[in-house]
Amino acid sequence: MHRHLHGIFALLLVTLVWGTTFPAMKDLTGHFSAVWIILVRFALAAVILSPFLWRAKGSDLRSGAILGALLFFCFIFQVEGLALTSSNRNAFICGLNVLVVPLLGVLAGRLPERRIILALIMSIAGLAALCWDGGGWGTGDSLALMCALCFGVYVKVMEVHTRRATRLMTITATQIGTVALCAALWLWAREVPGEAAARAAWFDGVMTAIGQHGWNFAYLGVVATAAIISLQTWGQSRTTANEAAVVYAFEPAAAAFFAYFWLGEALTSRGWLGGLLLIAGVIVSQWNAEKRPAAALAPE
Repeated sequence: MHRHLHGIFALLLVTLVWGTTFPAMKDLTGHFSAVWIILVRFALAAVILSPFLWRAKGSDLRSGAILGALLFFCFIFQVEGLALTSSNRNAFICGLNVLVVPLLGVLAGRLPERRIILALIMSIAGLAALCWDGGGWGTGDSLALMCALCFGVYVKVMEVHTRRATRLMTITATQIGTVALCAALWLWAREVPGEAAARAAWFDGVMTAIGQHGWNFAYLGVVATAAIISLQTWGQSRTTANEAAVVYAFEPAAAAFFAYFWLGEALTSRGWLGGLLLIAGVIVSQWNAEKRPAAALAPE
């Protein structure tokens, strides 16, 4: 029993920390582009997890690289969306990613289960309440929805690759390093000035700003990404998949809670009703699901 309870408490802590990443990244969007935030966060985490790459098998490295490329686009949409909408609203919409996997099955010709239909109805009602609370649907909401769609595709691909994995933490370390590499290439291609003098001044300015927000970046990279993955893996080994799904469903509520104290964002009663409907839809969609990929590979 103690082992089981310790696992539940570990996953609760994981969910709380995941909830803090939304206001933490929202705070940074006022000073940095989405790509810079992703690069610094995942570069720090990649350095910490690099020991897991020792004597790694080529198949695990390839799987991690594929998953990392997909995960990069998940975060691009998420962070770009955060810059244009509130962090609590972004969190609730991004949480819809768990509904994407069964919907992909519908495209493949499989009829959805009744629990998925019920979850969709609850989620649509929740989104309507959120939009009623905070204004009409905007670009930031669309980007958050794209993040949810990408995350759903990512989870489906992850399911395939983790079945033949030799070491899950090797795949995790590889994909986090791949996210950092993709962010660096994207940054060089789209944001770095062409002239040498302008490039040097631009880089100095960014480094100064990173130093000023170093604790925020350190929290995201070291605690919320690298350290929390190990705790999540440990916790999931001591709980059931259903229990983990229910605990994780409260991540958007945790994000709304921390957004209130961190950024001063607040939801009205209609907003909380919408959030609760979304959480309920997530729980219903995951309850008694037969297969779930290793969620430890999906940092928030």
